[in-house]
Formats: sequence, structure tokens, C-alpha cells
Amino acid sequence: MLISLLRPFAVLTVLLSVASWAETPVQFTLSADCPPGFELDAGHCELRSLYQLYNSLQGAGMGGPSTGLPEWRDGFTPQQTDLGRFLFFDPVLSRDGSVSCATCHHPDKGFADGRGLSVGIDGHTVTRSAPTLWNVAFLKTLFWDGRATSLEEQAMGPLYSEHEMGGNPALLLETLNGIPAYRSLFAEAFPGDQEITLDEIYTAIAAFQVSLISLNSRYDQYAHGYHEALTEPEIEGMNIFRSFVARCAECHTPPLFTNGQVAVIGTPEPEGMPFDPGAEIPMNEPTQRGGFKIPTLRNIELTAPYMHSGRFDTLRETVAFYTGGRGHAVPEGEELVLHWHIWEPKLTDDELDRLVDFLKTLTDESFKPRTPARLPSGLALVHDNPPVPGAYKDGEKSDE
Repeated sequence: MLISLLRPFAVLTVLLSVASWAETPVQFTLSADCPPGFELDAGHCELRSLYQLYNSLQGAGMGGPSTGLPEWRDGFTPQQTDLGRFLFFDPVLSRDGSVSCATCHHPDKGFADGRGLSVGIDGHTVTRSAPTLWNVAFLKTLFWDGRATSLEEQAMGPLYSEHEMGGNPALLLETLNGIPAYRSLFAEAFPGDQEITLDEIYTAIAAFQVSLISLNSRYDQYAHGYHEALTEPEIEGMNIFRSFVARCAECHTPPLFTNGQVAVIGTPEPEGMPFDPGAEIPMNEPTQRGGFKIPTLRNIELTAPYMHSGRFDTLRETVAFYTGGRGHAVPEGEELVLHWHIWEPKLTDDELDRLVDFLKTLTDESFKPRTPARLPSGLALVHDNPPVPGAYKDGEKSDE
């Protein structure tokens, strides 16, 4: 009841803050340069990577060091990308100005949020973790359950979820069109349009997310021929990772360290949480019950805790799960169709340690974007998740 009474005051506070800023506007301009890793070509930013030189395509096998990249998205203008950067960090996109995209996808936390279960507007704790956004330009399906097929479609999930950002299309348009700085920036990024449109908002956010490229880790330096980039224990871990005993690379296929598919592996839920049916719901397919997107392992060192619900706190716990035996953690009463790669590799403690050593070589934040110093809305940056008072309702369905 208290939260319901306070909500109108929160909305009023946002409006007053924006109105106050509008009286003393700050000039914002968009960058004419492409983000790192991209080259300007005929006015659009095109991805450039050494992996584009390799003919062997991901998906053709276990993914050796010289495996090329699958198809990717690029071709946005520098201005659209930079506009998306402002939008991504601006809490004005939420209903009451309390959360931004960066709240759950923080650049200093591997574009995740460091929580097992993410927290949205009004302190709602949802039932899934925030996946990293690194290298989403290569993904064909989004969300843990794979229900979105484009970044534009994905953006609508948290924007309009009542438990994440709490907005709606009409409110979003009214808010952004009422801010002179955003009207000017959108006109710069999308010349010729008189008013901001929903498609432009989604496009700009997608353009920014496409720019989040992580392909220059120590592993990548090794893959491109500099073998001194990895230590002997790390190379040993890489060989275990790619072996037909551990079989990690069959799902976490280099160079993206995901094959982009959904897999049922029988991950346990945190204690007290109900079983999550995962991809069974959007696919309407019983064999996909308990199935989730295979996440990239890029920057995995930065995105603890792990799995769709943050079940494991450490990488060591996570890799050890796969040695516990096929289906060992499936809840009683659940008959899951486990992925055929899940078996009993019986790795030793030393081998598990070497796997963790190798996974840490995938860390690369060299292209991490710059956080805006000020926002066009005039609102303050939201650096972390809101607190979770005990009175708030937990366990709401996540749009992740």
C-alpha cells in the first residue's frame, strides 16, 4: 500500500527534475566517430576483427583458434550508436526515473549486475539473472528463454515489463518528446523526422548494444598466433575445455564461446525457488522444459553469480556442476530431456582448476564504452540496482 501511495510522487519528481533542467539546458552533441572495433564506411559503422580473416566458420566443429565469426549486425551510424549510449544509461526510460538499462547491465560488472536475481522498478526481485550484453551483435535469439529474435524486440521486454522498467509506449514517447535535448539528438541521428518514434528508440538502443564487442582477450591473442599470451596452466585448461572428455566447446564454441542455442542441462534452482520451465513456454515445446540459452563465456570472470538464476557463486562451483553426473540436480518429479552433451566427464579437481584458469583468459574490456558524464534528461546516473526492502514482493517473473 505504501509503495502504491508513493508512486505518483516518484513520477512527479522525475517530471519536475526534467522541467528544471529544461530551463537551463546543456548542449549535447553526438559523436561522428565509430566506436572502437568499427570502421566508418559510407557513413555507417562496420565491424573489423581479425576473426573475419578466417574461413572456418563457427558451428562447423569444436571451434579451433582460427575459427571465424558467424553473421553479425552492424551498419548503424555513429550518431545512432552514441544516441543509444545516452538512452542506455538514462533512467528517464523507466516509469519513475529510478532504473536504466545500465542498472541491470552495468559496464563495470560485465554488462550484468552482480546479482543472482535482478531487481527492477519498485524494488521487485525477478526470477532470472541479467545476462551479459557483450557480443550480442552475433546472437540470433535473446533472453534466457530465447523468445526474442532481434535486439529491437528484446528492448521492449524490460522497457514495458511492470517489474523491470515499468513503462509503456505512450509514456515513453511523451517523455522523450518532451525533452528538448532528446528531440535535438534524435533529429541528428535520424534526420528528417519531426518527432521521436518508437522505432527510432529501439534502433538507437540496438545500435549501442551492437557496439559492445569483446574479442581481444589474452585467449584471442593466443588464437591469433601469440602463444606467450597464455601460461602453461591456462593452455592446459584450454585443451581440457576443447577435449572430447569435457566437451565444453561443443556448446560454448569459440570464438564467441556460445553456439547461440537453447539447451536443457538440469541446472538446480536456488533453494526455495520453484522450477523455471524456461524455453518450454515461448517455444510451446515440452522437450524444451528447463531449457535456457547457452550463455557466452566472454568476460565470464566478471559476471558472477552464474546460471539463469544465479545458482552458483563461483566459476569453480559452476564447472564442478558438470562432473556431478547426468541429471544429478534435476528436481524430483521433473522428467527433463537433457541435452545429449551432458554426461559424466569425471574431471579431477586439478582439471577443474585448470578450466577456471582458462575461463579467466576470456576477460576483455578494452572496448568498454564511456559512461556519459551527464544525461540529456537531466536525471542523475543510476549506478547500481535499487535496494530490496523486505516489504517488497519477490519472485515476480523476469523479462530476462
